[in-house]
Amino acid sequence: MRPETDAPVENESGSVVELLERIGSVVLPVGVALYAVLYIGIEEIYGVFGVSPQQAGIDQAVLFGRLSGALVLLLLLLLPTLGLIVGVLWVLDKLTLGSIGRLSRAVRRRPWIAALVAALWCGASYWGFFSVFGDLDLTAMMIIAVGLGVLTFLVPFRLLRRKPVGRAGMKLLVGALTGLGLGFLLIIQLLSAATDAHRTGQTDLLLAAVGFQSQWADLKNPEDNKPLYEGRRMMLLGESEGTYVLYDCDKGETIRRPIEATLLAAIESDPELPQDHTCGTLAE
Repeated sequence: MRPETDAPVENESGSVVELLERIGSVVLPVGVALYAVLYIGIEEIYGVFGVSPQQAGIDQAVLFGRLSGALVLLLLLLLPTLGLIVGVLWVLDKLTLGSIGRLSRAVRRRPWIAALVAALWCGASYWGFFSVFGDLDLTAMMIIAVGLGVLTFLVPFRLLRRKPVGRAGMKLLVGALTGLGLGFLLIIQLLSAATDAHRTGQTDLLLAAVGFQSQWADLKNPEDNKPLYEGRRMMLLGESEGTYVLYDCDKGETIRRPIEATLLAAIESDPELPQDHTCGTLAE
């Protein structure tokens, strides 16, 4: 038996450039698709408060910066997870005397099996889409996801695996659908967090990760420095075209006020609110 060594072995693996190309062919489509879907998620967050991101002053440049930061945080979480999975598979492969490695190579040598695995994965990536735009139970979503994967992706993936360029295209498609699936799952969590923020006035780390800022302030009249709206503190959603967009938690409604007629005082980010705090207590 040949002893294990960390020294490079010729003809067993590609160069560093080839490795980077392989990683990029997977990470790039996942990241692009995830970014596109997160844009929809930002619109859904502000939609809970009855405004659009543009009305709150979130333009494309600001949105790009916020979503890029969110993707970096997500990458920092996924890298250790991916490393852990690889490590566990390596240990299992050693414990099974290489059975897992042989199984993986056998699957890759059989185009129909490889195409079936990729098709089922792509079908499963629609899970989040159905959860966001549909009202289906778990069984129905599983049937639709499996059926969609087999009926629409199996044969095309088998044909794509005939040539190297086809296999590369299949990787791009699988990566893009994976990013879309992850994005829609994140949208579900973002919608839930935004709904809780609208109901209780409290935000969580997920909303903060995508750049939703929980800033509260007292509103005063700039002419006489007297409190407005009976001194109620409000959440500042943003500003655009000379107008503040504010969420009146006590009444559970979103209002707009001209900037020149509004003085923000005692601004506080992520204030400590009581655990049982709820919005809409003064709603008519």
